[in-house]
Amino acid sequence: MILVLRALGVGDLATAVPALRGLRAAYPGETLSLAAPAWLTPLIRTIGAVDRIVPAAELEPLDAAPARPGLAVNLHGSGPESHRRLQALRPGALWAFASRAAGHHDGPGWLDDEHEVRRWCRMVRYYGVACDESDLDLHVPDADVPAGVTIIHPGAKSPARRWPADRFASVARRLVTAGHRVLVTGSPQEHDLCVRVAGLAGLPPEAVPRTGLAELAALVAGARLVICGDTGIAHLATAYRTPSVVLFGPVSPERWGPPAGRPRHRALWHGTRSERGDLPGPVHPALLAITPDEVLAAATGALAASKEERHAAAAQ
Repeated sequence: MILVLRALGVGDLATAVPALRGLRAAYPGETLSLAAPAWLTPLIRTIGAVDRIVPAAELEPLDAAPARPGLAVNLHGSGPESHRRLQALRPGALWAFASRAAGHHDGPGWLDDEHEVRRWCRMVRYYGVACDESDLDLHVPDADVPAGVTIIHPGAKSPARRWPADRFASVARRLVTAGHRVLVTGSPQEHDLCVRVAGLAGLPPEAVPRTGLAELAALVAGARLVICGDTGIAHLATAYRTPSVVLFGPVSPERWGPPAGRPRHRALWHGTRSERGDLPGPVHPALLAITPDEVLAAATGALAASKEERHAAAAQ
């Protein structure tokens, strides 16, 4: 059995998909278990590479995991804490970044400025597993959601990554004027923020749907456009090739942005160096430097690029 640790959030899971699929292809006869938060189950099922989900919280003991897996793979972090969680299971082998503090001297070295998708592909390649960094697509969950909507997603885990509500509302209002059907989405904890954005934009209450993770993924898959901050839904837009505009603040898109060569995904950033993404606030100056006009121009470009890609595909 192979046990993979990735006990983080939506974006973290999405960026590990190529590495997970590489492991699946390399070991087709092995049971591949993923230690991750149980609430991610609907999204994990869309990957198509995982046989078993082991409920796990970030850097907590892996009490639900079987002891002595044949192979443990750390797609969680650089160690030592995450390494030790897997070492405690006494696996036959541990694949991870080198960590002197954890006593794990094998593995490649950690690079701070590396893109998250490339990071985990590089790690599994070190151990001989082929990995396609462009293999980011996800299956679409079976959920009854409207198609063709434009999604405004104002929330983010840290305050430093939340563009002001009035600016999101300005963008939403102008998109409605241009003929878009706008929905404002967020987690249950972000519902009040979504209601505020919708109210400022003059949208009706039904423009703020309450969605579970499966419904949100299906909504993104069928959407016309996604506008959001540097957070999980941006990676869903990439996974479903939905035109998107992603607003970055403390973290550079070179680390967490959409893949290069996909003009339907636009990353906006006015920073000079990448910082921690979990800053408590206030809103990062690089994020405040982004204007509604800039977002709308990027949205127009993303939609135009998507249209060109569809026409080119139809002509082949």
